[in-house]
Amino acid sequence: MKPRLLLALAWLATAAPLALAQEEADPAEVALGERLFLETRFAQFFAAHMVDVNRPLPDGGDPVVEATETTGAPLPGPFAGQAINCRSCHLVDEQLVFDALGLPDLSAGGMRTYADFARRSPIPFRVEDGRTHTPRNSPALVNASVKRKGPALLHLDGEFASLRNLVRETLLGRNYGWLPGERRQAIAHIAHVVRNDDGRGELAQEFGGSYRRVLGGSDEKLPEELVLPRKFRVNVLGASDEVIVEAVARLIARYVEQLEFATDSTGAASGSPYDLFLLRNHLPREPKPGETPIQYTRRLRAALDPLTAPLFVADVDGPFAFHAQPFVFDADELEGLRIFLREPDDEAQEPASASGGVGNCVACHPAPFFTDFVFHNTGVTQAEYDGVHGSGAFAALAIPSRSARAAAPAAFLPATAKTPDGTGRFRAAADAANPELTDLGAWNVLFNQDFPNAQGPLRKAILRASGAKLDKDALLDAAIARFKTPGLRDLGHSDPYMHDGAFDTLEDAVAFYLGASAQQRAGALRNGDPELAEIQLSGADVQALAAFLRSLNEDYD
Repeated sequence: MKPRLLLALAWLATAAPLALAQEEADPAEVALGERLFLETRFAQFFAAHMVDVNRPLPDGGDPVVEATETTGAPLPGPFAGQAINCRSCHLVDEQLVFDALGLPDLSAGGMRTYADFARRSPIPFRVEDGRTHTPRNSPALVNASVKRKGPALLHLDGEFASLRNLVRETLLGRNYGWLPGERRQAIAHIAHVVRNDDGRGELAQEFGGSYRRVLGGSDEKLPEELVLPRKFRVNVLGASDEVIVEAVARLIARYVEQLEFATDSTGAASGSPYDLFLLRNHLPREPKPGETPIQYTRRLRAALDPLTAPLFVADVDGPFAFHAQPFVFDADELEGLRIFLREPDDEAQEPASASGGVGNCVACHPAPFFTDFVFHNTGVTQAEYDGVHGSGAFAALAIPSRSARAAAPAAFLPATAKTPDGTGRFRAAADAANPELTDLGAWNVLFNQDFPNAQGPLRKAILRASGAKLDKDALLDAAIARFKTPGLRDLGHSDPYMHDGAFDTLEDAVAFYLGASAQQRAGALRNGDPELAEIQLSGADVQALAAFLRSLNEDYD
C-alpha cells in the first residue's frame, strides 16, 4: 500500500523522476487491512468513553494522540480527538507538510517508514500501572515481514512467531490501553465495534461501508476491488467474538506483509542510490537461488574489490523528494561500503588501494535486507544502564537463574494475560530511582511459557547466534540483553536509533561501536556478542560508514 501523499501541483511539476503513473488497486484484503490499521475505535479509551460506536467520543479524545511525540518539540497529532490505533506508532505521511511553494518541508516532521519520532512510543495512560511509554523504540514495519529462511520471529525480543499473533496481541494489549487482566473485555469490545459499525464514518466511506458488509464479502453492490477472497471473509453477525478478532488480525497482517522497499532498482529515483550504484556497475543485486545472505554479501564484495573505475550516482539521478540529502553514491559512500563489507579475515586479500577499518558489519547485517533476523547483544542495554547508574553497574546487576525465575515468574517477567501481576522489571527503561529496572531483551521471552509459540524458534535463533551447544541454564544467560537485528534500509525515516532510541544521528550510532568493540575485546561487556571484538574502526571511518548508510535511503512510496 502506497501512502496517500497530498503532493502539491507545483512540486509535482518539478519532480519528473518520480513515477506519476496510475497505481494498480491493492487487493481487497490489503485495502481492508489498511482500514483496520487506521481504526481508532478498538482502543480501551474508546471503550471506556463511548456512548455509541458510531458517534465521536463525547469528552474528546485520548490525550496520548493529541500530539505526536518527537525527540524535539511535539507535532499536532493526526488522530487528535480520537483514540490510539496502529498508525499512531507506525506513521507514514501524516507529518509530511509543504512550504509556500508546495515543496515538502523537511525541517520538521516528514515521512516515516511506518515508525514514529519518539525514543520510546507513547501509550495510553492507565492509573493501574502508571505506564506512559513502551519500553522500546517503535520499529519500522517496512520490510519487517519479508520472506526469510526459518521462522519469522517478530518484535525486538522475538516475542511473536507470526505476524498475525503480533497484531492480535497488540490489539488486545497494553499499547491499545488494555491491561493484562482485560483480555476478555478487549475481545468483546473489538467484536462489538465490528458488528455495530453503521458504515457512515470517514474510513467506512472510503473502504466500502460497514464492517458487516465488507467483511461478509457477498454484497453484490460492493466494488470489485473491495470484494474479499473467501478465506478472509467472516459473517460478523453469526461469528463468535474470537473469530471476529482473528479475522481482523489476519487482514491487518496481510496489509503489513506487503510493505517492502524497492531494493531492485531499475532506473533513476527508483530505490536507493546504493541500489542504482549496483545496477550501473553490473554488481550482483540479489542472492542466487539457494544462496544465503552472507554468501551473497561476500560474492558482492568479491565483485566490488576489482572495481577501479566505478560509475557513481549523482543528485541529477534523483533527486530525493523526502530526504534532506543529495541522491548520491560517490567516493565517500563507496569507502563506507567497503568498510561495511570488510571482515577480519579479508585483510590479507585487500587490494593495494584499500583503506579504512574493518567494519565486520555483515556479521549481523548481510545484504540485501541488511539484517540476519537473529538476536545479538551489542551493548546498548549496558550503555543505558551504566549511563544511569555508573560504569560497571550492569556487570554487577543481579539477574536470576532459570530456576529462580521459574519459581517466581511475576517478580521478574513482563505482565501477560497468564501472569497479570508480572513486574516487567527486566523489560523496562533504566531508571535512576529504581536500579532494578533494565531491558534484557530476549531473556524475557526465552523459556517463558506465556509465549509458547516463540520458544522453539527463539531457542534455535539464540543457539545459532551464540555458536555453541548450551544447556538451558547457559542458554538463558546467553539471551541476556539480546535484541533482534534491525534492517538498515531507509534509516533516515526511522530515527532515533537503537532499541532505546539513544542516538539521533547515524554518526552517533556508528561511533557507539567503537566503544562497544573495545569493551568486548577488554572483556568488559556483559554477554557481548563475540563479533563485536572483530570490529576495528577509527574515528575517521565513522563519516564514511554514515555516508554509506545514508545511501540506503529511498523515497519509500
